[in-house]
Amino acid sequence: MNEFLHMGGYAAYVWSSYGLAAVVLAANVLAPMRQRRRLLRRLAQRERRARRNP
Repeated sequence: MNEFLHMGGYAAYVWSSYGLAAVVLAANVLAPMRQRRRLLRRLAQRERRARRNP
């Protein structure tokens, strides 16, 4: 198991690549969710304004 984690002397490169890939994947999941929430908030705000000022 130790040899696997050591990756033949390239552990720093391999594990940092895995870490970077995980960060990118997480960003690809979280960014659209955040944008959707922001868009829904803006639309609700516009709707409230439109109802107040007919």
